[in-house]
Amino acid sequence: MDSTPRRRPMRIVVPSRNDRLLRRFTEVLGGPLGRYTAPGVVSPGFFTIPRVLILLTTAAALLALLAKTPCRLNGWSDQFYQACYSDWPALFGARGLGAGIYPFISPGSEFEYPVLLGLLAGFVAWLVPAGADSRGLVYFDLNAVFATAAWIVTVIATMRMANRRPWDAAMVAVAPAMILSMFINWDIWAVMLAALAMLAFARNKPLLAGVLLGLGTALKLYPVLILGAVLVLALRTLKLRAAAVTFAATALTWLVVNVPFMLRDFQGWKYFYDFSRDRGAGNSSVWQAWNITFPEHAVDAAFISFWAYFLFALACAGIAVLALAAPQRPRIAQLVFLIVAAFILTNKVYSPQFVLWLVPLLALARPRWRDFLIWQFFEVMHFWAIWLYLAFLIGGGAPENNLDPGWFVLSVAGHMVATMYLMARVAMDIWNPRTDPVRRMGIDDPQGGPFNLAPDRWRLRLSRRPRVPLETDAAPAKEAM
Repeated sequence: MDSTPRRRPMRIVVPSRNDRLLRRFTEVLGGPLGRYTAPGVVSPGFFTIPRVLILLTTAAALLALLAKTPCRLNGWSDQFYQACYSDWPALFGARGLGAGIYPFISPGSEFEYPVLLGLLAGFVAWLVPAGADSRGLVYFDLNAVFATAAWIVTVIATMRMANRRPWDAAMVAVAPAMILSMFINWDIWAVMLAALAMLAFARNKPLLAGVLLGLGTALKLYPVLILGAVLVLALRTLKLRAAAVTFAATALTWLVVNVPFMLRDFQGWKYFYDFSRDRGAGNSSVWQAWNITFPEHAVDAAFISFWAYFLFALACAGIAVLALAAPQRPRIAQLVFLIVAAFILTNKVYSPQFVLWLVPLLALARPRWRDFLIWQFFEVMHFWAIWLYLAFLIGGGAPENNLDPGWFVLSVAGHMVATMYLMARVAMDIWNPRTDPVRRMGIDDPQGGPFNLAPDRWRLRLSRRPRVPLETDAAPAKEAM
């Protein structure tokens, strides 16, 4: 008899069994999956989980395109009342992309985004046929196709990171706020690179993770925040080599992308950074809400710049203390979610598409559909409010169709409270890992890579309460339904 241990098929978590909310809504489909079935063990045939998720994402992308149809048919007019605004056709004309100006390459070009995003925008514009009718519409459609591909990659990467919970990636595939915001800007590309970087790190490839983070940071700045979670977990486990490799690869990749353009046209390169530094209270930020509510005490760009960075640094310090003092080492997705959410809440601007940053992180940090849908409700309400408020500011429509400033401030407050609610739930899961839906039956940190199952080497002691052993302390992981 062969005594060599064999790896048994891993049975996956079934949402209709595991999630209380979804269980109630499965009756119309025949009820929850039976207890004697074996998902992950018995082949599902053609409809594997990746294929179903791709189909769901494709259907969601079609809905996202349908939401933009009023603007596509009307030449991108009346965008605010129809809530179908997109930066793509606007920048195609305003930044000269349609006239052959290539950001960061054409002399004297100015583009309010980092280098890699400018190159992406210019490349798609280069693909638009010179003699095409409605070239702005063609530019939008090309970007939509590429964004859908990036969306699918993000969903699959999230699924690959989810270990026994692959269906949690359905949150990324069908999130209502993602459907509404996907085709506004190029943020999904940074989201995709961040997800791929986390997947590489989860598979113990810190060098590749750093390269992907460097590319993501050269496209949008937020992926660099992932390094904060890596640093804290490296301090707790003293696995410093993986963190050092990731940091070094991120910095080197960012420099490789940026330095040639810095040397070629430094003023054009730093336009984005000057624009970010000098801008005042952006749309839907806490700072704009303050200025609307208390106009006699309105704050300027210098005040916002200082306090936005200070409050974010303060939030990061609190997250670090929580991570280093928690009874059990936190999961990396939990920390990344808290850091990115804190950045969004304190930032100078909260553009509607920034919600894309958080959805994959929430699917990994706290995959509970009730909390997810509560948050999505407020994000969708905010999505509509920002466009109607911009219609109020710009004018051109009947007053009864506009949104008053007070209601807009309430929508911003709703978005912020809902986000802080999720942060509180994640923080509670960190402090009490027994409530964490992911950390069950021997699972430690599916995205942790070198930190997965690593013992604590240094922990901040805030109390003398003894540490309670968890199921994750005992390896190997057990198989469970």
